[in-house]
Amino acid sequence: MQNYQNTNRARRYKAYVSQLGTTQIHLRNPYVIAWWSAAFPGLGHLLLSKYLRGFLLFIWEIVINVNSKLNLSMVYTFGGQFDMAKEVLEPRWILLYIPVYIYGIWDSYRTSIDLNKVYLLAEHENANFINFKITSMEINYLDKRKPWVAVMWSFFMPGAGQVYIHRIVVAFFLVTWTIIIVYFSRVLESVDLLVSGDINYAKEILNPQWLMFLPSVYFFSIYDAYVNTVENNKLFDSEQRTYLKKKYQNKHFNLPLNLIKRSK
Repeated sequence: MQNYQNTNRARRYKAYVSQLGTTQIHLRNPYVIAWWSAAFPGLGHLLLSKYLRGFLLFIWEIVINVNSKLNLSMVYTFGGQFDMAKEVLEPRWILLYIPVYIYGIWDSYRTSIDLNKVYLLAEHENANFINFKITSMEINYLDKRKPWVAVMWSFFMPGAGQVYIHRIVVAFFLVTWTIIIVYFSRVLESVDLLVSGDINYAKEILNPQWLMFLPSVYFFSIYDAYVNTVENNKLFDSEQRTYLKKKYQNKHFNLPLNLIKRSK
């Protein structure tokens, strides 16, 4: 059930509200998108709401990186152990990494520029879109939410901020992969040992290959939740402004009745 029947007569729409979330087009900085793709392939595409492409590149990064031991090699490099860094690398996998990594950065940059152009056209057309969706499984609607609340929940658990703003697909993906990364990196065990005072063993049990994935996913979750909360608030204001302009008369409209005579 929805409050508006989309006729698909408009050429472009600014947003789409479904039971799984609100997908919208808005202006983005292409360099920021490219930077997130460089930090972790697929994250730039997730910011653009290109979910299938983003999920594919994200999973590709995990598979190729783990098998090539790239993160482990980077840790040895940072520690000055260059011989070990070269020794642990698996050339059969690392050579697959380079072209797709560069493609992810280039494609996210190109797509963000294209979507910025599409947004300007959609904003000019300002077509009506569904802003309320109710099904037997879920309810989704446009409303205003607090960006700092989304940031706070993402700080405690990556993906929770996305649940707060009803980005269910991204939230499920981030929560799932956060659990996997935290489990294989053994970071929570290490924190527990660190609090107990066993510093040496806390360092020994850490798996640096998986631990290196965590910062990118963690900070992306915070950034994505904040940006999308702000943009959803802007979308709510824009939709409400358009509705009020169409449905409510101008305040200077002269009533065709003589209210003084009518009161007598």
